Amino acid sequence: MSQNIKQIIQQQYTMCAKDPVFFMKQYCYIQHPKRGKIKFNLYPFQEDSLTELRDNRYNVILKSRQLGISTLSAGFALWSMLFKDDFNVLVIATTQEVAKNLVTKVRVMHDNLPSWLKGTIEADNKLSLKFKNGSQIKAVSSATTGARSEALSLLIIDEAAFIRNIEEIWIASQATLSTGGGAIVLSTPNGVGNWFHSVWSEAESEINGFHTIKLHWTVHPDRDQDWRDEQTKLLGERGAAQECDCDFISSGHTVVDGAILMDYEQQCLEPIEKRGFDNGYWVWEYPDYEKDYVVVADVARGDGGDWSAFHVIDVQDVKQVAEYKGKLPPKDFGNMLVTVATEWNNALLAIENANIGWAAIQPALDRGYQNLFYTYKDDGYVDADVQLKKGYDMKDKSQMVPGVSTTTRTRPLMISALEMYMREKTPIIRSKRLIQELFVFVWLNGKAQSQGGYNDDLVMSFCIGLWLRDTALKLRQQGIELHKRTLSQFQKSETKIYTGRPSNNSDGWSWNNGYNDEDLTWLIR
Repeated sequence: MSQNIKQIIQQQYTMCAKDPVFFMKQYCYIQHPKRGKIKFNLYPFQEDSLTELRDNRYNVILKSRQLGISTLSAGFALWSMLFKDDFNVLVIATTQEVAKNLVTKVRVMHDNLPSWLKGTIEADNKLSLKFKNGSQIKAVSSATTGARSEALSLLIIDEAAFIRNIEEIWIASQATLSTGGGAIVLSTPNGVGNWFHSVWSEAESEINGFHTIKLHWTVHPDRDQDWRDEQTKLLGERGAAQECDCDFISSGHTVVDGAILMDYEQQCLEPIEKRGFDNGYWVWEYPDYEKDYVVVADVARGDGGDWSAFHVIDVQDVKQVAEYKGKLPPKDFGNMLVTVATEWNNALLAIENANIGWAAIQPALDRGYQNLFYTYKDDGYVDADVQLKKGYDMKDKSQMVPGVSTTTRTRPLMISALEMYMREKTPIIRSKRLIQELFVFVWLNGKAQSQGGYNDDLVMSFCIGLWLRDTALKLRQQGIELHKRTLSQFQKSETKIYTGRPSNNSDGWSWNNGYNDEDLTWLIR
C-alpha cells in the first residue's frame, strides 16, 4: 500500500512538473474576495492562456478586468519556481502594494499545496519569497531600479499601460533577461501611442517577438450582455471600453480623441525634403509668396531629454508646411529660426520665452528681425476683442517683452485651442512625429502633459501656433487696420484717439472740409 502511495505521488508530481494547467487545477487554492479559500478551477480561456505562457518566452496580454490573469501569472510563477532551480521572478506594478499582492497570491497557493509539492522556504517576507532550490520571487514598484538587478528568469509587469516610466524599466530589464529569461506584460488598455500599445501593435505585426493573448470580456463564460451594460452604467462609456472591451482607441485620456488621431495618422505624408545636419527640418511645401506664415518655436537646452521644436504654419489654411525637431544649442537654434522665418516670407516669429527660450530669442534681437512676436507685460492675450478695447495695438515695444509667455493663465487657453481645432479637424497635419506625440499627450492629474518617458515639444509649439492664430494674429491685423483709419482721420477738426473698434459707418475716406463731409476716394482712383 505504501509503495502504491509513493508511486501515485511520483506520478502526480511528474504530471505537475510537465503541465502547469494540471498543477493548478488539481492542487492550487486561491483566496476569493467573497467565498474565502477555494480551489482554482480554471476556465477554458485560463487553461489556454496558461499553456501559451509556458510555450512562449515573451507574452503580452491585453485583457478585460477581473479575469483572474494576475492570479494566473502568480500560479505560473509558482509552478516555475517549484520545478526549476534558480528561477528568479521579478514583479513590477504601478505601486509596491499592487506588486506585493501578486507575491501574496504565490504565497497563498504555496501554503495550501500538499507537503510533497511544497518547496523548502529559505526566506519569506511581505515583498519576497525564496526557496532552498534558489528560486525566488520579488515585488517592486515602478519607481525603483529593480529591473537592473541580478539575471531574471521571468519579469512580470502588471498593468503596464499605467506605469509612467515603463519604457525605461523595459530597457533596463533587457540586460538581465539576456541570459534566456522571459516576460509577461499584462494590462487593460490605456489609450493609444503609449509603450504598452506599441508593444501590442508590434507584436500583432510580428515585429518584436512577443506572443499576443487577447482576452475580451466575452471569454468569461459567466458574463453576458446584461453584465456588459451594467459596466457602462458603473464606469461610463470610456471606462467600460477600457476595462472590458480591450479597446485602445476608446480608452485612455488623450487630450485629443484617439479616433481623431487615428484619422490624422492616415493622412501623414513623408516630407519632400529633409534638411539640417541632423535631417530634423522637414518640409512638405515650399514658400508661396502670396501667403502669410507663422513660425512657432519651443526651446530646449540642446543636451537634455527635451527637444527644440518649431512649426511653420500657413495662417490662412491652418496647414503645417514645415517642422523641426532636434537638439541644437539655443543660440544656434535662434539663428536657425531667423533664417527659416525669413525664408517663409518674413513670417511672424513666435518663440516661447520661458527659461532657456531667451537664449534663442537673443539672436533674433541681435540680427534685428523685424517680425518678432512680442507679449504685453500687463497680461497675456486672453481675448482679442478685450485687448483691442484696451488699446494694446497702440502700445510701443517698451511695454512688451519679446517671445510668447506660457503661463498658468495662458497654457490652458493654448490646450483649449488645440482641442477645438482638432475636434473640428481644421488643421492640415503632415507630420507623423507630431501625431505620435499627440497619442501620448494625456490628462494627468488635471493637467495636459506627455506620458512619462515621452516628449511634448512639437505638441506645445503647435498649441501655441493655433492659439496665436485666434488671438495675437487677429489683434495684430485689427491693429493695423485701426492705425490706417486713425491716420486717415488725422486732419479732422475734432481730435479723437481711437483705441477701440472703428465705426462700421466710416470707411476712412471722407473729410470734413468745414462745410460738409467730402468724399476723398478720388485720390486713389
